[in-house]
Amino acid sequence: MNFTVLIVDDEKNIREGLGKALQLDGYDTILAENGNVALEAINNYEVDLVIADLKMPGMSGEELLKHVSSSYPTIQVIILTGHGTIESAVNAMRNGAYDFLTKPVNLDRLSLLVSRALSKRDLVLQHRALQEEVERIKSKQKYARIIGNSSQMRKVMEIVEQVAPSKASVLITGESGVGKELVADAIQNLSDRREKPFIRVHCAALSESLLESELFGHEKGAFTGAVARKRGRFELAHTGTILLDEIGEISQTLQIKLLRVLQEKSFERVGGEETIEVDVRVIAATNRDLKEEIAKGNFREDLFYRLNVVNIHVPPLRERKEDIQLLTVAFLNQFAEENGKQIEGIDKKAKMALYNYSWPGNIRELQNCIESAVVLAKGNIVTEDDLPPSIAGDSDNNYIRIMLGTSLTEAEKEIIRSTLIAQNGNKSRTAEVLGIGRKTLHRKLQEYALDDA
Repeated sequence: MNFTVLIVDDEKNIREGLGKALQLDGYDTILAENGNVALEAINNYEVDLVIADLKMPGMSGEELLKHVSSSYPTIQVIILTGHGTIESAVNAMRNGAYDFLTKPVNLDRLSLLVSRALSKRDLVLQHRALQEEVERIKSKQKYARIIGNSSQMRKVMEIVEQVAPSKASVLITGESGVGKELVADAIQNLSDRREKPFIRVHCAALSESLLESELFGHEKGAFTGAVARKRGRFELAHTGTILLDEIGEISQTLQIKLLRVLQEKSFERVGGEETIEVDVRVIAATNRDLKEEIAKGNFREDLFYRLNVVNIHVPPLRERKEDIQLLTVAFLNQFAEENGKQIEGIDKKAKMALYNYSWPGNIRELQNCIESAVVLAKGNIVTEDDLPPSIAGDSDNNYIRIMLGTSLTEAEKEIIRSTLIAQNGNKSRTAEVLGIGRKTLHRKLQEYALDDA
């Protein structure tokens, strides 16, 4: 695809000279002698960049800039100015111009600025396309807070939608930070119990005695400090759902009591004799391998099978890297809004750094990384310099990481995706780098569902 540059100047020699110079660089050009003709051209043609003289009879370059910025915000504008009006050109940049060039124009500087401005337009358009993809995924799914278009996450959501209407206990497994709690939220949100209580308990945060009281409640005087009766989380969750997060951390004694609740739907408060019956759907989550814990004697096998009626494994981010771009865009939008910043995209090096990083902290780490980058970003494009040093420093943009055991099909998909990202989504350059024809590339992009990569 050739880019089209609109050159607007009332001096014929200047606009024709710039047009010829840019044609030699491989760009298509449209020439306009004033602002009104320029606006007509923008309305009738696909224009990627405008180069406009600041001072022109009739509509000035400043007025043209206002029209373009308000009606066509993705079109970049470079202002041409004489040495006597540099201050006006700087003001134009504050009003949305990409940069300015002084006359007589240095053609090397022109070539560099045009290339950079078009790269920024590419980034902004890609960012907007990904924003639309995020919204499309949200509208398509029955639960909008989980973002991902990888085959792994589509499978997770299929299971969630199947299991949600049932009463079955669910065990959600996966590393810390992968979003297990969001999956639990999705199950509750899509279930018949969505309007009923949803009680969360972090089992690793409390000692054995406190956790027992938290889960089952206690009677007044049951222990020192028990000055009044307290209802437990199971009692509070009656007719609803309880999430037992980090279930692998509970003691053997509590495991026995929990097993009884699952089997008999009843329990007694600590220090009490009254049997309390409850109707509670149990969702458990853990980052431990519970089968391994069973083998070590740390977890009861009978409790495991009661909890593991349906297992949902949430994959780590490093195994579904195609979701990184969508998650990044979602977090950029969220934190830009929260911090009152205008973020229009993320540059190639930053994108590759995020893609190449291994993400041991998974989505939680990515979320923190993007929040930091938004806060530290000096402009409206996030760059590699805005990322935490540990992430930017871990990136090597000249290599593609493919794990041993990856199939040839998956390896080819990874190579095409990484190259496309490295070329800022430019399919012609991607085909050239890969040494294949554009038709072959388009066929592969469709085959691997990479059209929006």
